[in-house]
This record gives sequence, structure tokens and C-alpha cells, in this order.
Amino acid sequence: MDVAWLVVALAGAGLVAGLLAGLFGIGGGAILVPVFYQVFGLIGIDEAIRMHLSVGTSLAIIVPTSIRSFLSHKAKGAVDMELLRTYIIAVPTGVLLATLVFASISSEGLRIVFAAIAVLVGIRLVVNRSNWQLGDELPKGIKRFGVGALIGFLSTLMGIGGGVLNNTFMTLFNRPIHQAVATSSGVGVLISVPGFVGSIWAGWGAEGLPFLSTGYVNWLAVALIIPVTLLVAPVGVKIAHKLEKRQLEIGFGIFMFIVAGRFILSVLQG
Repeated sequence: MDVAWLVVALAGAGLVAGLLAGLFGIGGGAILVPVFYQVFGLIGIDEAIRMHLSVGTSLAIIVPTSIRSFLSHKAKGAVDMELLRTYIIAVPTGVLLATLVFASISSEGLRIVFAAIAVLVGIRLVVNRSNWQLGDELPKGIKRFGVGALIGFLSTLMGIGGGVLNNTFMTLFNRPIHQAVATSSGVGVLISVPGFVGSIWAGWGAEGLPFLSTGYVNWLAVALIIPVTLLVAPVGVKIAHKLEKRQLEIGFGIFMFIVAGRFILSVLQG
């Protein structure tokens, strides 16, 4: 594999991911994983490990960004620390279970999981209604533990920081979106740190990994993507401020449908 082409392709991925992250206001794996999947395909990464590598590398990138985001939100008092404390065991439990599945699940299985969640998220964004609520108070006890574990489990298999799922959970129970976003930054830490370590373990010794990879984490991608996305994201933000909130919701919903369609098509084509 030509390392120069890998660098060029990953830099291009950073440009796309940064622009979309700034435009849609979400910078995690919901954007990075499908972009990585395309780029790793262009440079000839085997289909059998391409999705695993995309998920693991995405989780590695989310580690520093989620920690920085969480500390910033916490300093402003926007994080629901009570909810986050109840997640401390629940979310990593889900991540641990997902890591065990991640080590054995096929590439097709990972793509189906991502596509299914992407469709559900897309539907909620495109057909969103302000009166879509399940209650006024968040569930407690074993129910909350179960939700936290599920968020950790699905987010790890998707390579995302949990923001999409936790935001949905909190807003469905009448929590302000700003509090949901702030709290989700802490959820991202609980998911990405053990998920990143698990990705290295799950892919240890795997064949066909690209240059500078440890397990299912490609360090070249990590080193290139973070600065490039930070550089380009403000451009997407400027575009976003020229659009209405509803337009952004529909735009991101359509993006999720396109990603889901791409993954489903790749599975059907074998």
C-alpha cells in the first residue's frame, strides 16, 4: 500500500468529516465512520476488516474531543451530573459487552447495526414533532441502568460517542436539548475510552491492517483527522448559521438515510 495515497485519502476524509460536522453540529462517528468506510475502501482495505477499522479509529478520535467537550460543558454547569453518575457503571458495561461482540461480529453485521440505527435517527429527525415525549421524568433504577448499557452497547458497535442516542433519550423525557448535548459529552467519555481500548484488543494481530495501525485503530488517521476537522469545521458552522434549524434536521436526517442505504447496498452486493 502506498503510504502517500493513504495520507491524501485520510486528509480528504478529514475535510469531508469536518465540513459535515460543522454543518450538522455533530462531530462523532455518525459522520466519521461512513467517511472512513469509503476512504479505506478507496485505498484497498479488505472488506472483512474495513468497517471494524472505521469504528475503532472513530472511537480513538472521539476520546480527546469528548473529554475536551465535557470539561467545557461542565465548567459552564450545563451537565446533568446526577444522570452521568448513574451511567458510570451502566454505560461501560454496555461498552464491554459490545467489545466482546465486536471481536467476533462480521463486517456485514456491523454495517447492518449502523444502518438500522441510522434509519431510526433519520426518521426522528425528518418527521420530528415537538410533542414526541415519553414522559416528564427520566426513568430511574434498573430502567436507567438498562438504557445506559444499551446506549453504550449500540454506540460502541457504531463507533459513535453516544450523543445521538443520549440526546434522543433525554429529550424524549422533556429535558432541554442544551442539557442533553452537554451531558452527552460526558457519555462520550464513558464510551470512547473503554471502546478505544477494546478496539485495539479486538483487532490485535488482525491481517490486512494499514500502515501505523494498532488493532482496529489507525494512528495515521487519528493524527490527520483531528487537526483537519478542527480547521474545516468552522466553514460548516458558517453554512449552518445561514440555514434554519428545521433545514439542518432534515439535512442530517437525509444524510443518515444515504449512509444507511450505502451500507445496506454494500451488504446486499456481498
